[in-house]
Amino acid sequence: MTHIPPPAEELRLLDAELWQLDARRAQLLARRAWLVAALQPARPAGPVWRAPVAPPRPETTAPRVQNVLLLLGGVLLTIAAIAFTLVSWGDLGITGRALALGTVTVAALGAPVPLLKRGLGSTAESVAGLGLALTVLDAYALHEVGFTETAGAAYTAVASAVLAGLWTVYGLRLDALRLPLPAALVSAQLPLSFWAIEVDAGSYGITAALLVTAGLDTVVALRATARSLRLVAVVCAYGVGAWGVLAAGLLSWTATGPSAAARAAALLLLAAAIALGASWRLRKPAAATGHAVAGGLLLAAAGGGVLRVTLPAGWTVPGYLLCGVVLLAAIRAALPEAVRRGLLQASGSVQALALLWAVPPVAVALLGPVGWLERPWSGEPSDARAAVTVHTPWPPHAAQALVVLVVVAAVLALVIRNETWRPRALTGTLVLAWAAVLTLPAVLELPYPLALSIATAATAATALLPLRVTGTLLSLVTSVSLAFLSLASETATLAVLPALVLLFAGVSWRRSLTPVTAPTALVYAAALACATGAAAGWQPQHIALLVLTVPAAAALLAARLDASTAIVPVEVTGAAAGLLAVGLAVTDLPMLALVLALCGVVAAGTAVRADRRPVGYAAAALFLLATWVRLAAWDITMPEAYTLPVTVPALLVGALRRRRDPQASSWTAYGPGLATTLLPSLAAAWSDPHWTRPLLLGTAALLVTLLGARHRLQAPLVLGGTVLVLDALHELAPYLVQVADALPRWVPPALAGLLLLALGATYEQRLRDVRRVREVLGKMN
Repeated sequence: MTHIPPPAEELRLLDAELWQLDARRAQLLARRAWLVAALQPARPAGPVWRAPVAPPRPETTAPRVQNVLLLLGGVLLTIAAIAFTLVSWGDLGITGRALALGTVTVAALGAPVPLLKRGLGSTAESVAGLGLALTVLDAYALHEVGFTETAGAAYTAVASAVLAGLWTVYGLRLDALRLPLPAALVSAQLPLSFWAIEVDAGSYGITAALLVTAGLDTVVALRATARSLRLVAVVCAYGVGAWGVLAAGLLSWTATGPSAAARAAALLLLAAAIALGASWRLRKPAAATGHAVAGGLLLAAAGGGVLRVTLPAGWTVPGYLLCGVVLLAAIRAALPEAVRRGLLQASGSVQALALLWAVPPVAVALLGPVGWLERPWSGEPSDARAAVTVHTPWPPHAAQALVVLVVVAAVLALVIRNETWRPRALTGTLVLAWAAVLTLPAVLELPYPLALSIATAATAATALLPLRVTGTLLSLVTSVSLAFLSLASETATLAVLPALVLLFAGVSWRRSLTPVTAPTALVYAAALACATGAAAGWQPQHIALLVLTVPAAAALLAARLDASTAIVPVEVTGAAAGLLAVGLAVTDLPMLALVLALCGVVAAGTAVRADRRPVGYAAAALFLLATWVRLAAWDITMPEAYTLPVTVPALLVGALRRRRDPQASSWTAYGPGLATTLLPSLAAAWSDPHWTRPLLLGTAALLVTLLGARHRLQAPLVLGGTVLVLDALHELAPYLVQVADALPRWVPPALAGLLLLALGATYEQRLRDVRRVREVLGKMN
């Protein structure tokens, strides 16, 4: 009996055998390589051994080559037959013509039978294709010989129908051929259309013929089992059906009376029936849903086309919307899920298009008040429509657009009950209701004060809604539009802005909304400060003092917001208000100095907080700027008399700071003191026509630079060196101008070119030097 070891033992034996085979193979390969190397010097003229090269891989397969050759052969024979029929036809008599085409056609159609028996299917297909083409030439020859008086459309309809029937019988008898049945289907696209043309059926009859043909194609596509026939049927159904739908849609849109609209609607209903029937029979859910969407849109177009000619002008879109809403009845109907989904999507598409049509009035109602920026407080407008059309014309059919908004909002609120889509539907209802409320005053031409009241109420209502994100966003948009709308009247501005400040300050108690609502309240507070000052007749520089209350309030509010995400937005808004105050006071130097000093006070108060210590630098800079502006306002020609008493104690304090804390930065210790004197003196030296001040300033800057280099301190080195260079340039400027005037015109470009060449040649070395300087400065304190 044969002994079979256990699996683990058998696996060990196999691994051992394979290892021995690999070792033996390595030995043989090494020996072979040595032999090859040894034989090459001994026979230098002999052939060199080369590894065998794989034969080139063919780029195509033999069946494909065969099919290409057969196709080319069939095409060439068809071209020859056409040339014979059209060009050489007159050289033969009637008998010769009949015998020639008949013999060749019968031979071409009969040849596939023995070819199929021999297993030559591709050759049979090519010959059959030639035979089918010859039957078309036979039909043409028959018309030229015996039916010359027959109208072209009628003969084409009959001939294409006969050919379709013959090819169908031929394809069914020789079911192994794939070409006859698709060819018969292509030929069947012509009879109905050409027959409608022949009997002068008009646009409606031709369109009906196209749609009926598309319906037959759809039936073939759904029932055919052969892949080639099904593919051709699908292409024909989509192509012919698309032309039919476009024609029916054009007839519906251009119909001028109920009768024409009803006939066009019947055509659209036929197309919808074809699409929905196909959707019902299709197995793939995506394809079924797509056909159902098309069917639903066609149903809406059919009904809307009839309502268009029945309703008054301007109600076209609401009519189509009504037909789209009717499609929602599919929710309760006993339909396949894919069909139901498609009809609902079609209804949604119609509603979306209607909303898009209703956008212009809403946009004008929201954005139109921006025009009051150009003429604020120019007088109360006559009504709400005049208030929003300062520079924008009022769009037509605004009342109908308002109806569209209300209808779609009602649909979203009452129809959508799905748990997943219900919250989104409620959000959409809120947005549409908000748009309708804002558009209503302009549509009805309500009085201006009433429009302001409605907008204020809408702002408050949206800000207090449970839908926090959506409500807050809507309230912000409404408040901006309301603020611009109130610019028409001084009274309205002074009434609306405090209301907005109180509203957004009140809703800031919601911690999730504070990062948005608190900065918004500060923005409107700054606007209120400007409006109050302007109403009191103050100059801009005096209004700046009133605006400074906003940065102060922002600093106090940020201090009370413990670890809140609203701290940074509030502080940024306060800083922006401070910049606004500086901009308002820039024309009055004494007032600008006061504003800068007050900004410094706010910044210093902010720097008291442990997490905002770096703001102290900004406070010091603001105080320094305020000092310089004050000196400039006093027309001081000797700023050193005021700056040196500050610089000396500041430097002493900095030296004590460095002695106690050697790691302290030189910018903190010496920067403020040095900048207090050097920068104002540099500004004065640039406007000083004498040489004494520049000389003394240059000497002082040189000493500061040397001290900074000696002790390796950044602040003295950078400040002293910068002032020294600028002071030297100021002194050399007149001589440089004289030299430039004395030089020929070609010298500056030449010098610039040489400079660029030198810079390019030493670019790498300069980069290395810059890195070294940066490293040296970085090591300094």
